[in-house]
Amino acid sequence: MNRVFRRLGVACLSLLIAEILLVILSWLLSATRMEGVRSLLSSEGIRWFFGSFTDMMASPLLVWLMLLLSALGCLQKSGVIPRFPLSTLHSPLSTSPSYRSRIALRVASFFLVAYLVILALLTLMPHAILLSATGELFPSAFSHSLIPLIAFGIILFSVAYGMMSGRLKRLSDILEAMSFGIAKGAPLFILLILLIQFCESLRFVFAPLLMD
Repeated sequence: MNRVFRRLGVACLSLLIAEILLVILSWLLSATRMEGVRSLLSSEGIRWFFGSFTDMMASPLLVWLMLLLSALGCLQKSGVIPRFPLSTLHSPLSTSPSYRSRIALRVASFFLVAYLVILALLTLMPHAILLSATGELFPSAFSHSLIPLIAFGIILFSVAYGMMSGRLKRLSDILEAMSFGIAKGAPLFILLILLIQFCESLRFVFAPLLMD
């Protein structure tokens, strides 16, 4: 786990240094009056940074990351997988499942199949609700919500398995399972925020040059 955090820390530091270098580079290029380059230290750049920071962070990527981490946390807390992926990438698989675990797996699989059938009815039938106005699957409401749908399916499977196997006995256990992965993967949010900021800064600095 410490090794993973160290790698994430290095990645975050690298993005932070890259952002600082971009700020300096944009100022130098702007000072030489290079056309198509905007300085992040100019009045325009400072207004852009503070005025659009929230809009930049309101990215679907953050929502997708939160849902996927929640799904992974449910998989571990329910007992479907032995360890959280960020903790040990090469952890050995658990021993053969018990009778109760096999029953739990069958019940969870039933709920998952029922979930997939409902999705199929909402997407594959003629004039299905989740299709686009032209009847296409991509792009459509289904394609725009593909990551959340996958995450919800994993969470449904994991919660059903955890309840049947006895690992998730109370509502508080289910809530803990759904938030477990988010807590474990919290450093990824910092990394993603820095990455989004750096990419948006690049676009702000060089957008006029690319549009010419």
